[in-house]
Amino acid sequence: MSGALLAAWALLARDLRAVVRSRSQLYSSLLMPLMLLAVLGTGVSSGLAPTSPRIIDGDYTSYLAPGMIAMTALFSSTFSSAGLYRDRESGLLRALLASPHGAPTIMFGKALAAILIGTVQALIVLVLAVVIPGIDLAWQFGWLGGAATVVATVLLLNVMLSGLSLLLAVRIKTMQGFHLIMNLALFPLFFLSGAFFPLDQVPAWLEIIGYINPLTYAVDLLHYASYADSPDGLIGPLIDTLVLGVLAVGMFAIGLRRAPRAF
Repeated sequence: MSGALLAAWALLARDLRAVVRSRSQLYSSLLMPLMLLAVLGTGVSSGLAPTSPRIIDGDYTSYLAPGMIAMTALFSSTFSSAGLYRDRESGLLRALLASPHGAPTIMFGKALAAILIGTVQALIVLVLAVVIPGIDLAWQFGWLGGAATVVATVLLLNVMLSGLSLLLAVRIKTMQGFHLIMNLALFPLFFLSGAFFPLDQVPAWLEIIGYINPLTYAVDLLHYASYADSPDGLIGPLIDTLVLGVLAVGMFAIGLRRAPRAF
């Protein structure tokens, strides 16, 4: 057991070093949400003056902040899993899977790296959102409890996404195909999660799709914990946590179980 843990830890440390050395990946994953906050948030707040009761005082920039935390986790975690393709093409993955530690240990170590990378980068965006002037987070139940809820939400979201990435990576044989499918799947899901606009302001058929979307529950919980000044109009932390927790555990378990056979 200790040998398997050490092997998983070694793979985790290796992937973390690769990300630290890839500064372009670090900068782009952080600059994109900040750019959207600055450009889209300010533009909508000043130019369109949103009137939805879910957007407090028409301040769209602050409303957008929890969604940008989710977006950072979303893309950092999933695209960190693309490292599987680099290891496959170099032959390293085949060698690792033939080691005495077994395929589940190898996949677990690499999945942990994706989870940690996505979580840390999302929390960096949270810290920046807190210190940037003009972004007002209500922390309706106190900043300590709210921050703990945000951390737990981001962690669960990354666990779910890493399981999904593993599941897709073992079925899609090229990195180009992986990125194409992930963009095709993730962008519509993210836009219909309530991150960019309240779901109660869209047509009924889009609202139904939004509530089927698992990302909706992560974004709702982030809004509940950090942005909203009351629970009115939100799904609620109990349902959010239950849905997100079940999906995270289920997707991660399925991803680990299927990956060894496919590789």
